[in-house]
Amino acid sequence: MLSPFEIMLTNTTQGVALLDADLRVLFGNDRLSELLQISKLAVGVDAKTIAAQIPISDQQKLGLTNWLTETKSLHQEIMIGDGLVSLAFIPVGDGGWLIQCEDISALARLRKELSDQGSLFDTALDNMPHGLCMFDADKNLMLCNAAYARLYNLPEHLTRPGTPLEQILGHRVTAGNAPVHRETYFDVVVEAALKGSTANQNTLLLDDRVIKISHQPMDNGGYVATHEDVTEAVRAEEQIKYMAGHDPLTGLPNRALLREKIDRELAVSGKTTALLCLDLDRFKEVNDTLGHAVGDVLLKAVADRLTACLRKGDSIARLGGDEFVVFQTDVESRDQASALAQRIIDVIDEVFIIDGKPVRIGVSIGIAIAPDDGDVAESLLRHADTALYKAKANGRGTYCFFETAMDANRQERRELEILLQQAVETQQFEIYYQPQVDTNSERVVGFEALLRWHHPERGIISPTEFIPLAEETGLIVPIGEWVLRQACKDAASWPTDISVAVNLSPVQFKSQTLAHAVISALSDSGLSASRLELEITESVLLTDNDTALATLHHIRSLGVRIAMDDFGTGYSSLSYLRLFPFDKIKIDQSFIRELGTSKDCAAIVKAVVDLGASLGITTTAEGVETTEQLSRVREQGCGEIQGYLFGKPLPLSSVNELLQRQLPGLPDMLDSTFRN
Repeated sequence: MLSPFEIMLTNTTQGVALLDADLRVLFGNDRLSELLQISKLAVGVDAKTIAAQIPISDQQKLGLTNWLTETKSLHQEIMIGDGLVSLAFIPVGDGGWLIQCEDISALARLRKELSDQGSLFDTALDNMPHGLCMFDADKNLMLCNAAYARLYNLPEHLTRPGTPLEQILGHRVTAGNAPVHRETYFDVVVEAALKGSTANQNTLLLDDRVIKISHQPMDNGGYVATHEDVTEAVRAEEQIKYMAGHDPLTGLPNRALLREKIDRELAVSGKTTALLCLDLDRFKEVNDTLGHAVGDVLLKAVADRLTACLRKGDSIARLGGDEFVVFQTDVESRDQASALAQRIIDVIDEVFIIDGKPVRIGVSIGIAIAPDDGDVAESLLRHADTALYKAKANGRGTYCFFETAMDANRQERRELEILLQQAVETQQFEIYYQPQVDTNSERVVGFEALLRWHHPERGIISPTEFIPLAEETGLIVPIGEWVLRQACKDAASWPTDISVAVNLSPVQFKSQTLAHAVISALSDSGLSASRLELEITESVLLTDNDTALATLHHIRSLGVRIAMDDFGTGYSSLSYLRLFPFDKIKIDQSFIRELGTSKDCAAIVKAVVDLGASLGITTTAEGVETTEQLSRVREQGCGEIQGYLFGKPLPLSSVNELLQRQLPGLPDMLDSTFRN
């Protein structure tokens, strides 16, 4: 009868055998025979006989035989058939031996899976385009990938686990690629991550590279971070931002940038300032007689002379053509503004030598004083411009201050406001539609809805005259809703592949009824949401960014397309592309107009088109008026075109006729009826 001990060994999942001091079997269970794939063990069998039966290689058998000869402990893993077993020879009392054998095939598979996963992880880590590192709560390195080491030119010993961050940064100081503001790097970025909050920062290095570092905290108090070299992207964004805010010819700030500076100055200083609007006298004659190339050189020379007249803190901008603006800060009296104006007149009156030829021009100046003549840039510009026309009327080559008597348009504005209210009530408005054309096929793909006011006595009143007034008075909300409804209704009768674009005013976003108005217009007209495109300018997002974005997302969720109009005229435009997924970018016509004469404008257009392509955004070139401009925007890759080359704004009746006649080769088809 088997003893309890033998019963236990017989039923265990392990293979077990007991050997005496002469290595002969005292006991062996069936499991051992099964695992070793040998015949059933018999008492007294020599261990060497057992080893000879195991289906393993001759070399492995020799190893076992040598062990048996040396009679020493052994523990090894052996492949037997398709399985892996763990075999151990363990000495016991009285010189005997215990053999233990266990099936570890499942463990082997698990090891392989873990090894494969580890290899995949290492491969993925080392092939990441960005540097990745992981630090513990004591700021000691846990791991990093090859990209991280390459990014900072780290030697191998500084990439080992346990390396202190301070030691890595110390090496980077020597190598010349440490953060310029090391304290900020620790205080703002690292410490934030160690406290459990996400931190992101563009870090400037001593070698002028810009690295985007994103830190993510871990539960153990450490953090994982990615390091991405964004130098080129940052430089490109800075260049586009600079070009969008500066005149491409002279390098001076443009109207948008100057207006922002004026508004900032007026909002914080509370001091008297002067705004001088300048217009060059006889400049047109120079262009007509000597050519535009000479005119461009002259404008640069004028910009240099004007800049030399200014004090520290004063600003200058070119508005376009031969118009400049000077903003004079901290003016103690009107005499100080007069002195600057006279100095400018005298400087510009001096002869210019352009390409070896003497050129003589003059300048007329209009001056507005803040806060007396206005406390925002727009009013100061308007009043200074009014004074400029007075100076021109006085014989040019002089300056004139703005006076209230000049502002006769105040009364006209009030009268126009009343007429505008009547126009809303009696529906004196009409929508004209300007074709939007596919660049490659030159076929109409949509129309932009443009508002026209037909007054029964005054005739057609320019939108530039009444739209600002409508926005100031809030009448733009009912007017805009009418335009939206009428445009959707008109477009519903067009072919299903033709869309309609409607401009939205920033004021409409403040009414909190815009989304409802869009839904209602689409529902009542039956127009598909995908055929409606709403155009906004950067100013929509300037005042109440979060509310405007929420409204835009709501409208876009309906299937309506959203376009950014006049792209490039405000230097924040680029940042808004990251906040909202626009469907279209409309490149401002000011860039298209100078496309053939300005390399900077061509660069801007190209940059915007490439940016749109990378983001999956359609680009439309506005203001295409010549075949040369068409050719150039086509070369740049603009997807759509809008401008007088393909038709001026048309009444609805002409739109329907145009659509009926649309054939391949649209420019040839557009006869003088549509062009004029």
